[in-house]
Amino acid sequence: MMSIVSTAADLMQDFKTGYLTLASPRSMFISQVIGTAMGCVIAPCVFWLFYKAFTDIGISGSEYPAPYAIVYRNMAILGVDGFSSLPKNCLTLCYIFFAAAIVVNLIRDLVPKKVARFIPLPMAMAIPFYIGSYFAIDMFVGTVILFAWQMINRAKADAFGPAVASGLICGDGIWTLPQSILALAKVKPPICMKFLSRSVNAQVDGFLGN
Repeated sequence: MMSIVSTAADLMQDFKTGYLTLASPRSMFISQVIGTAMGCVIAPCVFWLFYKAFTDIGISGSEYPAPYAIVYRNMAILGVDGFSSLPKNCLTLCYIFFAAAIVVNLIRDLVPKKVARFIPLPMAMAIPFYIGSYFAIDMFVGTVILFAWQMINRAKADAFGPAVASGLICGDGIWTLPQSILALAKVKPPICMKFLSRSVNAQVDGFLGN
């Protein structure tokens, strides 16, 4: 159901874009059909490439944890085993945060816009919980950059901000393909950087004799 709703939302967004750009509905429909047919071929090939290149794909905590797969798996377990498969107090927390999300959204709609922009969206706060903390860090860095850009030149930031964001998203997504090819070719990066906690770093220093 989630995938159907997501696909329908994307389709309506595409038609809205076509309406704004004065494209005909027929050309939009034909392009959707062509894109769907291409996706039926490209998506399995990309999955096979990732599956062969990365041994930890789909594993929680890896570079590609496949968060939607975890969500669907948990939904399947819940449908088969019932609420008994949930951790203790899970339903209570769900009820609490469900009510809190409604209250926060209600407050955002009632207060003035100058105040509402400082109230976070519950959905935006929920995304990092199942995608990973790295997403929140990336969002924070991007928000800081956009905020600084708006302080310097708000007109240009509002005009070119979406284009810059689209380019970054597209570039990051496209890079995964050559990254997969390099991984299949067993190419090792010349430099590897890793951040360790203070305790682990102390153990490494002790092992190296520093």
